Amino acid sequence: MLRVTLRGVRAHAVRFALSVLAVALGVAFVAGTFALRTMMSGTFHGIVDAQAPADAYVRGADPLPGGAAATGGVGEARTPVPLTLADALADVEGVRLALPDVSGPVVLVGADGTAVQSTQAPSIGIRADPRDPSLDVLDGRLPEGPDEVALEQATLASSGLAVGDRTQVVVAGQVTDVEVVGEVSAGGPMAGATLVFLDPDAAVAAFAPEGTVATVAVYAQDGVSEAALTDTVAAALPDLDGGAEAEAVTGASLRADLRADIDELLGFVTAFLLVFALVSLFVGAFLIANTFQMSVRQRVREFALLRAVGASPGQVFAVVVGQAVVVGLVGAALGVLGGLGLVSVLRVVLAQVGMDLTGDVPLDAGTVALCLAVGTLVSALAAAVPGRTAALVPPVEAMRGEVTVPERSLHRRAWAGALLVLAGAAAVGVAAVRPALDAAEGLLGGGAAAVLAGVLVAAPTVARAAMRVLAAPAVRLLPPMGRLARGNVTRNPRRTAATAGALVIGMALVGAVSVIASSAQASLARVVESSTEADLVLRSATGVIPAGAIEDVRALPGVGAAAEVAFVTAGVSPAPGETGDASAGGAVVGLEPGVLGGTLLVDVEEGDVGDLDDTSAVVNSQVADGEWAVGDTVTVTTAAGARDLTVVAVVDTNVLGTPVVVTRDVLDALAPEPQVDTVFLDAAAGTSVADLRSAVADAVAPYVVVSVQDRDEFVDAMAAQVDQLLVILYALLGLSLVIAVLGIVNTLALSVIERTREIGLLRAVGLGRLQLAGTVTVESVLTAVFGTLVGLAVGVGLASVMPRVYAEDGLDRLVLPWGQLGAMVALAAVVGVLAALWPAVRASRLRVLDAIAAD
Repeated sequence: MLRVTLRGVRAHAVRFALSVLAVALGVAFVAGTFALRTMMSGTFHGIVDAQAPADAYVRGADPLPGGAAATGGVGEARTPVPLTLADALADVEGVRLALPDVSGPVVLVGADGTAVQSTQAPSIGIRADPRDPSLDVLDGRLPEGPDEVALEQATLASSGLAVGDRTQVVVAGQVTDVEVVGEVSAGGPMAGATLVFLDPDAAVAAFAPEGTVATVAVYAQDGVSEAALTDTVAAALPDLDGGAEAEAVTGASLRADLRADIDELLGFVTAFLLVFALVSLFVGAFLIANTFQMSVRQRVREFALLRAVGASPGQVFAVVVGQAVVVGLVGAALGVLGGLGLVSVLRVVLAQVGMDLTGDVPLDAGTVALCLAVGTLVSALAAAVPGRTAALVPPVEAMRGEVTVPERSLHRRAWAGALLVLAGAAAVGVAAVRPALDAAEGLLGGGAAAVLAGVLVAAPTVARAAMRVLAAPAVRLLPPMGRLARGNVTRNPRRTAATAGALVIGMALVGAVSVIASSAQASLARVVESSTEADLVLRSATGVIPAGAIEDVRALPGVGAAAEVAFVTAGVSPAPGETGDASAGGAVVGLEPGVLGGTLLVDVEEGDVGDLDDTSAVVNSQVADGEWAVGDTVTVTTAAGARDLTVVAVVDTNVLGTPVVVTRDVLDALAPEPQVDTVFLDAAAGTSVADLRSAVADAVAPYVVVSVQDRDEFVDAMAAQVDQLLVILYALLGLSLVIAVLGIVNTLALSVIERTREIGLLRAVGLGRLQLAGTVTVESVLTAVFGTLVGLAVGVGLASVMPRVYAEDGLDRLVLPWGQLGAMVALAAVVGVLAALWPAVRASRLRVLDAIAAD
């Protein structure tokens, strides 16, 4: 039977070609996801090795409250150690060199006068110590004064600067004119990070003004192992000034921890991409199942003859499933190659925006085996039902002139689909009516899946009636093509529904995403609009506004009020009466008196925000865990100590994404240099907003990264964050739509083969080639529009419930993007025309006599 299976694949290669392509597309996404993750992991592991090359590290013994690194990178933030500890460690036996880690945020102005930024990578200023063995000066020299800098080689290239050029940097909130005096290699690619090397004294003044650093890198003398060096340093620490509160770890263990953090972050990216890969494979399964269903119908005599010559039902089933396995293996193999090609292209694209992924595109045996298994399994499962149909063909059918496959009534499918839809709708309804239930999200997700499955099951029962309605304009405007097309799509509602099924899934997802995005934008815009009445807003492209910019703006005579939103990462009480620690962290915001409830408007659930003083705090119920009430005690913990504060108000706001708000004096006491990410400005009496904006824009211009927005622009900027996510989702969902289009092409092509004699007779009685091609095109358009309308109806209907379930999370407005939905329907018609091109040309080129004589 293996020979029969392979011969069947060769004999019907055209029929299976698009199924192979569908599997290849889905598997390419899987292979590409794993390859991309491996490359990204390897790249960031290389960065870790380059940035942490020492044999041992001395760091704070205790984790900082909040747990995460203050720079926003990987690794656990810990209490700082004295800068002078490096000099003391240099005298310890076995130590060749001890270098303090002095670094911090910096803004570099490129040759075009704008800030140098690459994707979302950080911009870091680093102490250029000439003793650092990881630094390799490629051109020029290291900086020797506060007005000199050296740039990492990729940063130099992306900035458009050259050694000898003059530019500006923003360090510690101050704009400084500097000269680029050197090009430096940092030991490996930095994945787009902007690295600026500063004079040692200037770096210490900017990033370690209190004389403390995060770590001290310790290098061993020749012949001393990492473990031995670490033990020696650890034993010496208690006797060193400031060493009692520090600990020593091997370089290998520190690098391992950093790599683990990176892998954890990349795991989320992998899971996110794999979800869409699975969606694509699921959609592809519809194409494969439809292909084999039609193939079985067209080859039913072949299978009957196999039964007649002695093949058992199991052998016939094995032939059909075996052919699907071949399709899956070939498609998966092509998908692996396609995935590697996809990553290669993506690598070039990322390189263009400054993020270089190192190493060759990975291809490991585990990924290949997984991809082959996934493609094969999906194909085999998709062909199981058609294979069963083929296996049950009676041998006596081979003796008949016309062989048909008896079809069961659609009543059972109608009832099954209706029950699934009703059950799913009931679950969604409960979630909408009782959003406070713990199981509300599960009910919504499970109910949505049941509704979609029920619609797919019941689709054949509504396809005939729906197609009659959709075909009415074509019947009236395009006789006889419209009438013939209507007959073809209504004659076999199962095939029509199966063909449109892939598009139903894709469009349901796209429609749901569109509604969610539009609703999220409207909800966010409403929240932002109602949260402030400030005339202008200062924001920074780096997320932090330089202190110098704030001082310069405050000094302007036209500024009536300037409200800074400052924040630090701190430990926050997880519940009333409990002490915050490193595992219960969050951002704590500090505001001047009168800002909360004045410049920043919030919904007060309990208490009075006007009572906020240096002994109290305001809790945000949207972010904080636990049930908080006025009078409770909340503990805020930082490296500078802990502060018990009395809750004077509980507010509900999504604008301040922080659990606790304190006064600016309290924040300054807990963290001497908090970061400011937003400043709200009001014009002074007699100053117009336009004049104020002009003056503020001139004041912040030297700081490059600071933008000035009016209230409407601020709202639009916040809503635009949803657009960025939407573009990514549409791009990923586009793959499932491509596979759905392939399904239409495949079905039409197989339909042309199935109706060869019918087409010959139509041509014999006078139907022209263009009319025949038009008929096929109308069929394609009707199928595409049907699938799109059903999919959008399901997706939009389910997404419309989400504002009820997630109202407390900020998604409290429902907006239906009618323009986008209408554009999708129009796009479906265009897709239908494009999908029909090849099948229409194929049908029009059939020879009349050969077609009539076809069996």
